[in-house]
Amino acid sequence: MRDFAANTSSKPIRLCLFGASPDTANLGVSALFLSVMHGIATRHPNAQVTVFDYGAGPRSATLHFDGKPFSFTRIGANLSRRYYRRDSLFNMRMSAALGGLGNPGVQAIAQADAVLDISGGDSFADIYGQKRFDAITQTKQLALHQNTPLILLPQTYGPFSARPARRIASDIVRTCGMAWARDERSFETLKDLLGSDFDPARHDTGVDVAFALPRSRPETMPDRLVEWMKPERPRPLIGINVSGLIHNRGEEGSRQFGFISDYRDIIHQTLSRYLAQTEANIVLIPHVLAAKNNHDTDPEACWNAARALNNEERLFVLDERYDAMEMKWVISQLDFFCGTRMHSTIAGLSSGVPTAAIAYSKKTLGVFETCGQGQHVVDPRSETLEQCVDGLWEAWEHRASAAKTLAEHLPDVKNRAKGQMDRIFGYIENVKNTSR
Repeated sequence: MRDFAANTSSKPIRLCLFGASPDTANLGVSALFLSVMHGIATRHPNAQVTVFDYGAGPRSATLHFDGKPFSFTRIGANLSRRYYRRDSLFNMRMSAALGGLGNPGVQAIAQADAVLDISGGDSFADIYGQKRFDAITQTKQLALHQNTPLILLPQTYGPFSARPARRIASDIVRTCGMAWARDERSFETLKDLLGSDFDPARHDTGVDVAFALPRSRPETMPDRLVEWMKPERPRPLIGINVSGLIHNRGEEGSRQFGFISDYRDIIHQTLSRYLAQTEANIVLIPHVLAAKNNHDTDPEACWNAARALNNEERLFVLDERYDAMEMKWVISQLDFFCGTRMHSTIAGLSSGVPTAAIAYSKKTLGVFETCGQGQHVVDPRSETLEQCVDGLWEAWEHRASAAKTLAEHLPDVKNRAKGQMDRIFGYIENVKNTSR
């Protein structure tokens, strides 16, 4: 990585970022946000960055990387029926069509050297409903209509089940300045959307930006976890991420994602087997920290799983409000990790921790194959309960060989994470120097 003060030109680069809002409770989205901002800060510490979130109005904010401050602006961009609000996407679109009308979000986009968009990693699809699809695509269209170069950062493309959605997606990727997929499987979807407009100079496959996310040790940790994490610990330490998105809805949650195996049963039987057949301590790790009454929240799912097992001696729920870099540090201290939330597993993989996954979409396998770990993904959409539990047990048993294979792949993956950002910023600098 270049030195923190590598680029200090008198005219700082101006950027906008969509699709990685810092005000969600999803640490996966937070990991994307922090990874992109770290990538900007290390290359352009004086950059003027506007991050679009779910708030209202322009606000100043500061991050710290390696003890150095990095300031930026937050502006709301919401799919709201309150059309009079300046942060309403409808208001922004109308303002843009009429020359801006003093809308701060529209002005930021029009003045930017480039708009970066990462779609929450996997939301550039129509499987999450029309409302999310509209929110994800309208921000991209705003940039294109302002003639500001749009760069789609490494992400998943599709699936697009409806023809109109596929047509909109195809128009966007054909018109943007660059488009990156985060794995080979998604790259094939991107190339299919592009058709004859595919250009290897502008369209490429990379890796998830969270592979470059820094780790940060939490200032405080529960005493039990501190004890379990000691280097000389007598028992190995397993981490399990339980997804509230699926677990909290029981059978309905499993059916929603097309599981032929019940997710709660997979979690319960896997935990039971680890407790019965190993001496390991187990920490349940949430990765979406939404409010308790939100069906998507992971802490409630972790607590319910722990109560069902009733083993307070060796089972512990990490119920702390850590950020993505802190949670990555915790995961990096494990001997083995199994996650359902994909970015929780990326925290493990990128830290060299033997990691397995319970997949609920195609994105997981593609990312694991990037690290040579595809065999450690179980898929309840096609595998029985017994196959899933056996697969997660085998991943534990083969953790030593997994760690070796992972260590062999990680240097290349991390070099690709750095290289893709270098190419992206090289493109932005070229556009900036030739058009402004």
